[in-house]
Amino acid sequence: MTAIIKNSIEEISEEHFLELSANVSSPFMHYQFLHALEKSKSACIENGWEPAHFTKTEKDKIIGFVPLYKKYNSSGEFVFDHSWAHALEQAGRKYYPKLLTAIPFTPCKGERIIGKDELARNELIHDIKKYMAVEGIESWHILYPDEETGSFLKNHDFIERLGCRFVWKNRNFSDFNNFLDIFTARQRKTIKAERKKIFNAKISFRIIEGSEITLNDWDIFYKLYSQTYMDRWQKPYLEKNFFKHIGSKTASCHPILFFAIQDNTVIGGSLCFKNDNTLFGRHWGSIKNIDCLHFEACYYQGIDYCISNNLDYFDPGIQGEHKIRRGFEPELSSSFHYFLKDDLGKAISDFCFKESKNILQYKKSCEEYTPIKKEYRIKS
Repeated sequence: MTAIIKNSIEEISEEHFLELSANVSSPFMHYQFLHALEKSKSACIENGWEPAHFTKTEKDKIIGFVPLYKKYNSSGEFVFDHSWAHALEQAGRKYYPKLLTAIPFTPCKGERIIGKDELARNELIHDIKKYMAVEGIESWHILYPDEETGSFLKNHDFIERLGCRFVWKNRNFSDFNNFLDIFTARQRKTIKAERKKIFNAKISFRIIEGSEITLNDWDIFYKLYSQTYMDRWQKPYLEKNFFKHIGSKTASCHPILFFAIQDNTVIGGSLCFKNDNTLFGRHWGSIKNIDCLHFEACYYQGIDYCISNNLDYFDPGIQGEHKIRRGFEPELSSSFHYFLKDDLGKAISDFCFKESKNILQYKKSCEEYTPIKKEYRIKS
């Protein structure tokens, strides 16, 4: 078996990659999604993302893959390590470039190291550690892996760092009103009032999925998406062509657009992706500032969709305690970190251990804050 670094996903045979990733559940760990990020220049060295994907080959066939980037900043990751970078720079050493295994701008849980067997995956880990030593790269970070990958990484001396996200769980609800039954009377009234504001504003929603999404639809959504960033005087993470590339290859990641329409004009919308059991909320935008439109487009429409399509979970993205009041419940998430030198590794390990106590207390506080009746809450 041979390890080969690929400086672009295009250097990998799409046919071989699809064969290797046939059982991958994450819609973001697929060739087409990674290709759209690179082809559109959303994830490129100019933005601090230099592809250095590690592959394992056998008889010219890929048997293992790790999405890997040399990162020259910590933008677009959603796991904040700026204090770590500052501490190492103060010690006269370089934190950047670091190695990052993640889906750019996509803090969703999923597979991160894929291989035909355990041996191939183990060798990929060892090969990347050797690469770090040769290149003098101090750290390697793996963000939002699934539970199986997390257990695997613990056996390879990675430090776990806890985080907290909010997810919605389908309890075989028959419709949205049935979902509202899990809340206290006061919160049921609040949610109904929020949705009524959208109804009174004469806003309706149009849902478009997969290959039904046209290039014009993607143009419309990009205007909404980019406006959200421009309102904050920021550059959008994703370039316009990303959406068009995704639009031409919808089968593996299955995008879904929720368009808010007022007076026959699209004024807002959200973009989700899905797999067999989960809806992933990713991006949103609006050209009008309408009270509760964000809640409707990003949360209630997605919940309604999950109920109608028998999806088990809705992961609307990280952060945001306001999600608790709308039926989302706290769930621990993890990132994993490996350090080339023991001094930094020991310091970060101690930090993560102390931080984890605060995260666990935060999760407990969120559980107590929820307006969901006790008998319906997710069991820890």
